Amino acid sequence: MRYKITVEYDGTNLIGWQKQKEGPSVQEFLEKAVMGFSHQQVEVFGAGRTDAGVHALAQVAHFDFDGDLSEYKMQESLNALLRELQAPVAVWKTEKVSDDFHARFSAKGRGYIYRILNRRGASPLLVNRVWLVTYPLDIEKMRQGAKYLLGNHDFSSFRGSGCQALSPIKTLDKLDIEKFGDEIIFTVEARSFIYHQVRNMVGTLMQVGNGDLLPEDVKRILEAKDRKQAGISAPAYGLYLNKVVY
Repeated sequence: MRYKITVEYDGTNLIGWQKQKEGPSVQEFLEKAVMGFSHQQVEVFGAGRTDAGVHALAQVAHFDFDGDLSEYKMQESLNALLRELQAPVAVWKTEKVSDDFHARFSAKGRGYIYRILNRRGASPLLVNRVWLVTYPLDIEKMRQGAKYLLGNHDFSSFRGSGCQALSPIKTLDKLDIEKFGDEIIFTVEARSFIYHQVRNMVGTLMQVGNGDLLPEDVKRILEAKDRKQAGISAPAYGLYLNKVVY
């Protein structure tokens, strides 16, 4: 039986989604949880490989299980073991799916949010949850710069080193910037993203907001197809995977 799970996690002390030789990962915790209650060794496939420090509100994954537990029983069993492992991970939705479903390859779109706290003082309650920017940001200028990024482009200027994607050409469907009190929220959606694309776009737009760059500089940077031309990379802890569309 193939199970599709929707997972929330705090990435602060994780090395990311993918299991590696050193450090705890989301994938490793989930696989250990299955092993813990069933003694089955499974491979859990995720919709996206979030980096160290990145959080998720709705990461989607799947695995094949030798047995036919109810969705309720599977979810309760996974969460009981995740609590026992003291994992910063929880499963909040479980579904039985057909054998042709794949968390990564069946996905038609992905969405992220990025949170900036824009005020002088830090928030003890939001440590490792937001990027604290202490100088004023002009949200209207940031929105003007963001318009240049919408649509189908070569995003080489926003591509992180070590990117394994075959092509830097992606279609950005949504890049909204909204302000809620002291928080500025970026909502970004596309079928897929290249490595560090969202963080590099947010860092560049932040520099538009603080006056280091002009809105029209974003167009120049995009057309340069050169990472050195773009702005800084926003820190991982402000980023959340919040949507996978099928």
